[in-house]
Amino acid sequence: MSTKFDPEKAQNLDDIEKQFAVKTVMHMQTHWGLLESRRGSELTLTKIDDEIYEHFKSTFPELDVSQKIDEDAMKSKEGKEKWRNFVNQYEDKVKDFNFGTMLRSSPKDEYGQDTTIFAVRMQFYAIEIARNKLGLNDWIYEEAQKSKAS
Repeated sequence: MSTKFDPEKAQNLDDIEKQFAVKTVMHMQTHWGLLESRRGSELTLTKIDDEIYEHFKSTFPELDVSQKIDEDAMKSKEGKEKWRNFVNQYEDKVKDFNFGTMLRSSPKDEYGQDTTIFAVRMQFYAIEIARNKLGLNDWIYEEAQKSKAS
């Protein structure tokens, strides 16, 4: 008979942490590779990008995705609650909607130790879809094409 999982009593197992790290790095590499091979403004990350984008804009009108994300505001008590309500609406719509991942804190930066923050998948989708729709990620494709040409 199984007992209910209590995250407060869960052990940190090295193997699980390593598997998470590998999956996270693969996600970052895949995302960057997509942005290098196609303009973000032409890219679709999910089947419901438009729905996510409209919901994000209406829920977070104050969040300017062209600027560096204020991680403290995002992870404040109020920020967590607002994001939790947003994210949970995608439980039955987006696979791994609440799986942890890394998010670039600014659309002007590549993935790096000082340029990423921990987020859940729906935060990543909401912000990166908005960046794509606004053309803020197109520079990555353009830089990749310049590198190929030289």
